[in-house]
Amino acid sequence: MTQQVTLNIDGALIRAAKGTSVLDAALDFGICIPHLCHVSNIEDIGSCRLCIVENIVNGRSKITTSCTLLVQDDMMILSNTDKIRRLRHNIAELLVSEAPNSRAMQDIALRCGVEETRYSFRNNDCILCGRCVRACTGEFGVKPLGFVGRGKDRRVEAPFNLRSKLCNECGRCIDLCPMVMPACDGPMETGKERLCGNCESKLSDTDLTLGYCVGCYFGEGIQCQRSPINV
Repeated sequence: MTQQVTLNIDGALIRAAKGTSVLDAALDFGICIPHLCHVSNIEDIGSCRLCIVENIVNGRSKITTSCTLLVQDDMMILSNTDKIRRLRHNIAELLVSEAPNSRAMQDIALRCGVEETRYSFRNNDCILCGRCVRACTGEFGVKPLGFVGRGKDRRVEAPFNLRSKLCNECGRCIDLCPMVMPACDGPMETGKERLCGNCESKLSDTDLTLGYCVGCYFGEGIQCQRSPINV
């Protein structure tokens, strides 16, 4: 029998199976913690940092990614404090500046309250979320994709930049990539990138119940388990 634990997330007492991440426990309960690199049933690495929360231990706050934090009895989590919203806002700013031509990035930025960005737009085609790398199994369990390089030279590549014979062509790496969902108005020309704001009207419901999932459609581009197409 699966052992259950009880934790407190934003004042709500939640029961979850031991071994569940705080992010999954919150999403299952209906508490919206914005996230990007998380994929259900795949090991999390906390690369995007969007799902940060405050974990209160002995009266002291520790900021950590909720996707890599496992539930414990009597755990106290704060996911929507001013401090967390401020940090998450900056992360979303950076992400949309890196890839403004992704609708997923535009939606995430809007959901995190980003109305303008202080950073230069780059139009990158990869934000190193690692979803493709973690989802890729290949033949015989050998991964045809992986991270290469460090720092600014870090990228996703097949070994020797050649298509591996171990690729089983399942297409899951493409399905899970947040970059394949183009901006609604089509590709933005270099130097004319912007925050489109096309979905701003959809924020009205989320503003009324801040922090709680209301099926805001902003998870479609990343296959969020709480988006309307998956609920």
